[in-house]
Amino acid sequence: MSKEIEIEIYAEQLRKTFLKYTRKAFEILPKINNPRILDIGCGSGIPTLELARLSNGEIIGIDIDQSALDELKEKARKLGLSSRVKTINCSLFELDFESESFDIIWAEGALAPIGFERALKEWRRLLKIKGFIVVHDDVQNKERKLRIIPKYGYVLINHFHLPDDVWWTEYYEPLEKRIHEVRNKHKDDQKVPEVVKSYQNEIDAYKKNPKAFRSIFYIMQLR
Repeated sequence: MSKEIEIEIYAEQLRKTFLKYTRKAFEILPKINNPRILDIGCGSGIPTLELARLSNGEIIGIDIDQSALDELKEKARKLGLSSRVKTINCSLFELDFESESFDIIWAEGALAPIGFERALKEWRRLLKIKGFIVVHDDVQNKERKLRIIPKYGYVLINHFHLPDDVWWTEYYEPLEKRIHEVRNKHKDDQKVPEVVKSYQNEIDAYKKNPKAFRSIFYIMQLR
């Protein structure tokens, strides 16, 4: 029953509304023929598959959640993208790729464990000459991050903020509505509270501090 409840909530469908920002960031990049892209913290692959569609390149998605990677792999198979979308279970602290392996490194919401500065410092080795890093990060310490970018040999191509209330209006508010509907529909199912707990915790965290959820894309190029 837990899987059926997850399907009814279908938070992933709500998350897809943010793909318009993935597309906006990608369109800022210059045209690269068949780029090789590393998608760090890819999860179940919502941006990953969009990058495959946009770039016509090879995408390697990494994450430590094998169930999410399996889901991405199956989605890619169904879309006929298995030859261009690969998955690897590995930590972002242990990126064991050869130097200058990628045209683009992409990371949406994956910097929290490693931090902005360490990510730029350690990942630059993986980029080809004049390669790009695109990150979707929180807005905290923006001025400090802007100073860090040239420190590690990058040029800021562009950056843009998501609307301040977008996480509420396009994700958490409709998600809360779905959770309410599922709870009412399955009042006698003891598994429902456990299934929706993590979602509700996220919603409660947003309500407690909405400003912490404001976010920004940085598009950078290695000199």
